[in-house]
Amino acid sequence: MPEITIPASDGSGSFSAYVSMPRQAQAGVVVMIQEIFGVNHAMRALSDWVADMGFIAISPDLFWRIQPGIQLTDSTEAEWKRAFDLMNAFDQAKGIEDLKATLAHARTMPGGNGRAGTMGFCLGGRLAFMMATQSDADVNVSYYGVGIEGLLGDAGRISAPLLLHIAERDRFVPAEAREKILAGLAGKPEVAVHVYPGVDHAFARMGGHSWDGRAATIANGRSAELLARVLG
Repeated sequence: MPEITIPASDGSGSFSAYVSMPRQAQAGVVVMIQEIFGVNHAMRALSDWVADMGFIAISPDLFWRIQPGIQLTDSTEAEWKRAFDLMNAFDQAKGIEDLKATLAHARTMPGGNGRAGTMGFCLGGRLAFMMATQSDADVNVSYYGVGIEGLLGDAGRISAPLLLHIAERDRFVPAEAREKILAGLAGKPEVAVHVYPGVDHAFARMGGHSWDGRAATIANGRSAELLARVLG
């Protein structure tokens, strides 16, 4: 089942989600949260990778209220401009509602074990942090989330394991913002933050402009270990 349809919780319609299934049954579910490029080839490949690890992966189309089915790349200036326009038009509160609806659906999926978490990248990394403070997800993983330093006031609401991967040279997360994140989350036993030296934003997007195999392998290993521990 490569795609499913999930009804929006506000009754405004429904949205599609890409699904990748593991070989084994009774698996935990990972809600994969898109970058600003939509549920494109990269997000589908990441979802397939999560399924290869033994989890059900489900990646909802969060831009559906603007334009359904967006699939951009980071290859051209025009696509970058379109991606930023989409991000600026995106209603994050509605996005969280859609992620909560996806999470609820994930917990009832055939072949699932009732446990579900999130894993987000870029914009999705920010939303994964927001899910850690606003939802009952069992685990949340954030890759190079943008603007998290402005969300730290809600950090006291984090109760489930949260893993943050931060690029040292992230063009969208300056050093000052990174230090605020590290200080704001220090001492929280449920939160782990890792900074990857010398790499830029999107270092874990295979084939992307900033791909770094070493940092991605280390980060992905940490993600896999946490997901296996929490989701089974």
